[in-house]
Amino acid sequence: MASPERGVLISGNWKMNANHFEALKLIQELSALLRSHGGVPEGREASVHPPFTSLRTVQTAIESDRVPLLLGAQDCHAADRGAYTGEISAEMLAKLNVAYVICGHSERRQHCGETDEQVRAKVDAVLRHGMRPIVCVGEDLAERQRGEAVHKVRGQVAAAFSKRSSEQIAAAVIAYEPIWAIGTGETATAADAEAMCAEIRDELVGIAGPAAGVARVQYGGSVKADNAAELLAQPNVDGLLVGGASLQAEGFAEIVLAGL
Repeated sequence: MASPERGVLISGNWKMNANHFEALKLIQELSALLRSHGGVPEGREASVHPPFTSLRTVQTAIESDRVPLLLGAQDCHAADRGAYTGEISAEMLAKLNVAYVICGHSERRQHCGETDEQVRAKVDAVLRHGMRPIVCVGEDLAERQRGEAVHKVRGQVAAAFSKRSSEQIAAAVIAYEPIWAIGTGETATAADAEAMCAEIRDELVGIAGPAAGVARVQYGGSVKADNAAELLAQPNVDGLLVGGASLQAEGFAEIVLAGL
């Protein structure tokens, strides 16, 4: 199980789902379920990452009703402002009291052509505005079959965090998401997740020393209520990045409380 020093972070990535009416309903249902179980337990955090159009609605609900959740965003632009039509800056997100921002999700790397360099620039922006990045890394099926998974993932970690201080790295979250397991119903075994999360932590320590090892490392990829506890039981898995299952209040509440 994750070290108490690091704590656990369960994050729900809603992707391009839930307009602001649906988002409000979901957050209210989730709040009621968590409160019925005494809230989010000590040593554990839970964040929700709605689409940009629902951020203000969810922020208001969380703050006015004191919902035991943290607000997250799915992406940001690297620049603070400028002629970037359609983009959202980290500065804007910080004004909405966003706590966590996903950077470099595999779907953005794949469908939007995001490079390691662009992901690093987004991490810079998130840290600059006092938020915490959730940096996604992971290999595709062909890379795993060729035995290149560890090299690929360590390379993505190094690209995002090389030459950063241990304090900056410790403030970040790294989400290991094997691309072949995202939205496919396939899930890496708990042993697979543990092995790669350990590699990620080792890479961070190699970059900035032992203090960087307290960064939280999540697993993501077809996470559900029935596999969450086994994944969280692994010593180097400090949380879960949940996709489709986070859109159902009851299922996501079970994941938030899994293993307790």
